[in-house]
Amino acid sequence: MNTAGGSASPGLLDPRSGSVDNGGVDTETFDLTTGTELVTDVTGLVREYCRGRGDGLCHVFVPHATAGLALIETGSGTEPDLGQAIDRLLPREDIYRHRHGSTGHGRDHVLPAFISPSLTLPVVDGMLALGTWQSVVVVDSNVDNHHRQLRLSFVAG
Repeated sequence: MNTAGGSASPGLLDPRSGSVDNGGVDTETFDLTTGTELVTDVTGLVREYCRGRGDGLCHVFVPHATAGLALIETGSGTEPDLGQAIDRLLPREDIYRHRHGSTGHGRDHVLPAFISPSLTLPVVDGMLALGTWQSVVVVDSNVDNHHRQLRLSFVAG
């Protein structure tokens, strides 16, 4: 599993400079490296982004046609279980009409129909309000492109 939890964590390349003021919505975009593992944990990055912002909602989005976001328990075997479930549901075989890229790359383009490319999460008193075992992860089986972006937006409550 890759991680992108802060400046010292693997997976995070560098945040783009500054925040964008969108009339009450604060947005930052971060570069990630994914695809070497199916799951990249971005919980630390999202927590840090929300720190000190008060109450509101954090919208998490991966603007890519082959990646999604999920809330899962990590480190307990869930990552390989998820991988096996995806392989059963969407085999990496040459059976897709979408045929550019590596064998079975069409599966990568079907994945976001099952694992959404966005999540909206509650933030209470500047802290991401996740359940005890929940982690925010990027799910990306695309081995042809390892460069991804993660867009975080905060709306104050």
